[in-house]
Amino acid sequence: MRDRFQAEKRFVDGAQFIGGRLTHGTSGRTQDVVDPATGETVFSYALASTADVDAAVAAAVAAFPAWSSATPGERSDALHRFAAVLAERADDLAHAESLQCGKPLKLSTGFDVPGTVDNAAFFAGAARNLQGAAAGEYSADHTSYVRREAIGVVGSIAPWNYPLQMAAWKVLPAVAAGNTAVLKPAETTPLTSLLFAQAARDAGIPEGVVNVVCGTGLEAGEHLVAHPDVAMTSFTGSTAVGRRVAELAAATVTRLHLELGGKAPFLVFDDADLEAAARGAVAGALINTGQDCTAATRAYVQRPLYDAFVARVAALMETVRVGDPFAEDTDIGPLISHAHRDRVAGFVDRARAGARVVTGGAAPGGDLAGGAYYLPTLIADAPQDSEAVQAEIFGPVLVAVPFDTDDEGIALANDTPYGLAASAWSRDVYRTGRATRELRAGCVWVNDHIPIISEMPHGGFRHSGYGKDMSVYSFEEYTQVKHVMYDNTAAAAKDWHHTVFGDRT
Repeated sequence: MRDRFQAEKRFVDGAQFIGGRLTHGTSGRTQDVVDPATGETVFSYALASTADVDAAVAAAVAAFPAWSSATPGERSDALHRFAAVLAERADDLAHAESLQCGKPLKLSTGFDVPGTVDNAAFFAGAARNLQGAAAGEYSADHTSYVRREAIGVVGSIAPWNYPLQMAAWKVLPAVAAGNTAVLKPAETTPLTSLLFAQAARDAGIPEGVVNVVCGTGLEAGEHLVAHPDVAMTSFTGSTAVGRRVAELAAATVTRLHLELGGKAPFLVFDDADLEAAARGAVAGALINTGQDCTAATRAYVQRPLYDAFVARVAALMETVRVGDPFAEDTDIGPLISHAHRDRVAGFVDRARAGARVVTGGAAPGGDLAGGAYYLPTLIADAPQDSEAVQAEIFGPVLVAVPFDTDDEGIALANDTPYGLAASAWSRDVYRTGRATRELRAGCVWVNDHIPIISEMPHGGFRHSGYGKDMSVYSFEEYTQVKHVMYDNTAAAAKDWHHTVFGDRT
């Protein structure tokens, strides 16, 4: 399966997609794309320089007038064609995503690629539904209404955990609203972003509307955020880097959309279905090998269920099949890199001082020893103020903590600077209703954890950032609001002139 990519390298050769064409980066430095399951380099390319970013922004600026003035129907038709091209190339996209990220092929084929196609279809429909609000008669002689208009060039910076879906979440609502885009994917996972951009071109989206520059965050990323011709920046990544993006954007008063870190609580009340909650916790914690900002990371379990929950989750984790992403029976693959694997291992090792590692807590050996693998891990009885509970580990690690009263459980769940996602588990509608009101997170699941759909918004509170991906809420974020007022009569205009200036002519 890995050999398949060798025949497809021509589609990513150069690793920069500017003005509808593949080009080579001009920084003078190269970057390897490494298969995290084997540690082998599968692709090397020249990184983008600031000059490449300038060229991509210039292409987007040049394409903006025609694209923003296209009719909603024309943009919608183009995005419908885009969705069709993505669907036709689903196998290539899924293979490239699994190769660069190490995620199981069944996750790429069953989640990442279908979700991307669905996003394209959704925003194709949304393009025809950009609405302003009529304010009606301002006075007897004036009429007001509100227009929503495209902003301009949108600079988007995407992370390495879901490269294809993040390209879709950022580019699709922006271009549906009439903007043009420059996307900078993580330099370690550029392959599907480049395939995505070429699919847009092949679907008939004009050259320059979708551009991709593959460079480092410090050079290409910071230059993109600070570029004077970029009207809005959309960033997904860590809270620490999000703060830096905000600092750079402040200098040019650039509009921002930030989707940052998460530490999702998984709140289990004592009347919950134990088996459903345990299975939900394992699935929610291990999705994408735990490299998901909405993953279940902190399981707060009411004390009557706590011991049974810990035992059942541990037993289920031990049945999870860790292995080659291209093997049909693999449940989770490696982490993105050996360096990140060591980072995750460090969190677990430090947690041993104040908590117990129930299962996992090590890298597997044997045939998997050469990859960036880490076993599914359950930590129990960690103190609330400990690093394991408070910090974003971003790996296949779930921390379990007991609580006594409903008030305490909700308070513990909210005791974090993050606010991206949460879930509540109970058979009692009043308990779950209270939890959905009081849990401070942008998404709260009830008796489930992790499903997302194109029609519903995704985004957080507090240190998890601001702004929404997907849904009409995302679509509207890529527009600016303009108030238009008409003077209906010449007499009215004369009266206003007299009111302001008196008898002067």
